[in-house]
Amino acid sequence: MKNAGETTSIAPPRKLSDAVREVKNALADRDDVVVEMRDAHRMRLELLAAELAPVFADVPTDMDNFDFALSSGLQPRLWIDAVSHVAMGRDRRTYRFLKDTRIGRVILAESTEMKPVADQVTRYIAERVVERQRMLDDGAGPDADVKRSLVIEAGPSLRESKQARLWRAVLSGLAVLAAGALVGLIFAIVLFWDRLMAMKVSF
Repeated sequence: MKNAGETTSIAPPRKLSDAVREVKNALADRDDVVVEMRDAHRMRLELLAAELAPVFADVPTDMDNFDFALSSGLQPRLWIDAVSHVAMGRDRRTYRFLKDTRIGRVILAESTEMKPVADQVTRYIAERVVERQRMLDDGAGPDADVKRSLVIEAGPSLRESKQARLWRAVLSGLAVLAAGALVGLIFAIVLFWDRLMAMKVSF
């Protein structure tokens, strides 16, 4: 039982501004963590890009299918080409060399060490260079000359066949029109036969 002289302390009223300040502080702390993670990812990818710089420089200048660009964003990526890139894992230490395929994304290399991933990226670039060179060799070889000559020789016959089909279509259309006219003439004769006979008798 309280004494008459005792007073009850009342807590100060809660203010919305205090709650807003707390929320802002929490968001700022979280943003700092996100920025820190992004900067850590970007720094490691920049180190990998510097490691691969000599490889990038050796790529033929006429090959424009490689990107070799470091993108920003919440998850920075070192792009090798339009379908492959290197990104960091959630632990900020694991390099992941990924490639997008028709069946989904596949991991070409994954390691906390830079060298294995750099080696795999180098091999990937070499495979693309060799693949392109083979395509160019196939396109400039004797087999391609034979194919081109066959196409050139087949050109007139293809044009002739198109012309023959066109003439057949025109003739068939004329035949249909003639048949329709003949059927209409017969129908008209049958329909007006009595009148024709009456005119013949009158003459």
